[in-house]
Amino acid sequence: MGEARSWACFRRAEGRAELAEVTRPGAPASLIPIKFLVGMSAESVVLVFYFDEVPRKSRSSRSDMTATPPKHFLQISDFSLEEFDHLIARTRWIKDRFKRYEIYQPLRDRTLAMVFEKASTRTRVSFEAGMNQLGGIAINLNRGDTHLSRGEPIEDVARVISRMVDVVMIRTFEQSIIERFAAHSRVPVINGLTNEYHPCQILADIYTYIEHRGSIRGKTVAWIGDSNNVCSTWLQAAVIFDFNVRVSAPPGYEMTAERAGPAGRRHFESCADPHAACRGADLVTTDVWTSMGFETENDARRRDFAHWQVDAGMMRQAKDDAVFMHCLPVHRGEEVTAEVIDGPQSLVWDEAENRLHAQKALLEFLVCGRLNP
Repeated sequence: MGEARSWACFRRAEGRAELAEVTRPGAPASLIPIKFLVGMSAESVVLVFYFDEVPRKSRSSRSDMTATPPKHFLQISDFSLEEFDHLIARTRWIKDRFKRYEIYQPLRDRTLAMVFEKASTRTRVSFEAGMNQLGGIAINLNRGDTHLSRGEPIEDVARVISRMVDVVMIRTFEQSIIERFAAHSRVPVINGLTNEYHPCQILADIYTYIEHRGSIRGKTVAWIGDSNNVCSTWLQAAVIFDFNVRVSAPPGYEMTAERAGPAGRRHFESCADPHAACRGADLVTTDVWTSMGFETENDARRRDFAHWQVDAGMMRQAKDDAVFMHCLPVHRGEEVTAEVIDGPQSLVWDEAENRLHAQKALLEFLVCGRLNP
């Protein structure tokens, strides 16, 4: 889509706004305002709005199950490298507009349902703020707000919700839950986190690395700590983006070759020594020692992970221009020292902000289709 600009003048007269001129007949019905200028004269105040045209997908899929099945984002491997290249380009473009306070609203009259079965800060705020900034609205549904808490089948919930909204984001427990929902949904479904994967986080992480250091292809990522859902998602991304992941975890918490999947053949290395994993790395990253759902193991994990704390010594093993990331929330003094996460190599705050921009690009792609920068 080539960017098409139009303008309209609104004159304030006798306490009301009157449409004075539009460059093309009927333009306001299909155009989206992106910014305005204000001019004044002795007789009136004139607001001049500039518009972008954005193609809008039909909602036929809500009522026609013979339509093309919706595209979902349930794990990183659901998208191709070419699709991720598009998302990264769109993230950059959308973030640039955000920083320049330019309104961009391709999702007017669109609704996102957010279903939370796990607690959230960044996922909740980034999706809700992002949907609002794109011109749509977001509905927050906790488990207790729905009949899921009373045993309603997830398949029935999917059939109902997807007839009422345009896209769904779910943050839940087993990956099978979101897959069952998606199988019965008429609209795109996004994985906001499951026990197995966290694709929205890694989309933002990869964008952050590219934003600061350029292409991630051929680079080395050192994962220090629990081989959890975020670690598994890094390994999926390594196959698509062609980089390497070294995973160092205490005995009993390692990433197995079976769990590593396709990454195990060329993109994955297990390291018993966390310092060895960091040696020559371009990016060092970690997560909390105790993920949601494992709180009863907290004391044991603190003992087991004591030597897997990312500190200045580990960062010195990495390349001089290496960066540090953490998906947050962080426990300073456990999985990472304050010196590292608050130090000059840390990108965690840009990483957290980029959840907003990357997910806006994702929402745009799933609801509107492919738009050109």
